[in-house]
Amino acid sequence: MQWEAITWDRLTDALAEHLLRTAPEGGGPWLRVALDGAPAAHPEDLAGRLAEALRLGGREVHRVDAHGFLRPASLRLEYGHHDADAYYTEWFDRRALWREVFTPLEAGGTGRVLPDLWDPVTDRATRSPYTRLAPGGVLLLHGPLLFGQWFPFDLSVHLSLSPAALERATPQDERWTLPAFARYEAEVAPAGAADVVVRVDHPRRPAWSGPPPTGH
Repeated sequence: MQWEAITWDRLTDALAEHLLRTAPEGGGPWLRVALDGAPAAHPEDLAGRLAEALRLGGREVHRVDAHGFLRPASLRLEYGHHDADAYYTEWFDRRALWREVFTPLEAGGTGRVLPDLWDPVTDRATRSPYTRLAPGGVLLLHGPLLFGQWFPFDLSVHLSLSPAALERATPQDERWTLPAFARYEAEVAPAGAADVVVRVDHPRRPAWSGPPPTGH
């Protein structure tokens, strides 16, 4: 893979330009975008930048953080608070993401999307109201371990960290998750699954694998 240095502003503009001229796949009127990365890569920051750029371009945007779709503590912590395999397979409620986020954005769907489902602090349902995404709107789903679930994305971006950089950037009390990301690399190979890969070993000097695919 060849890398090209890029600034965050140029990256955001390139992704936004691509999305503004891209038609959704699957027959629905909504675009679905993945911003995949470990917490240490801060995919939420790119989601915020991209949301602002798309809104300036006249598109309605709905952001969903995968951490708003955690499973109840009784399920995700069944094997303890620091089980990396459980983090990989049990922490995120992917069925709920399908039901509450992706199914409403299918062809003939309602566009009625739930922004979040579960509050890990209170360990209770958030009871957030549904949001109706207008036709032509863009869903930005950001968070870790998003690939390998057959989620239907019109554009997928992976924020890549080398193992050493991931370890350096991960707080000490979260380093128990590192084997989960090693497993993700081995089993899913997110850099190969993504349309665009952004290397963030040095956050102030990102590099990317090239422009996104041409819109259709």
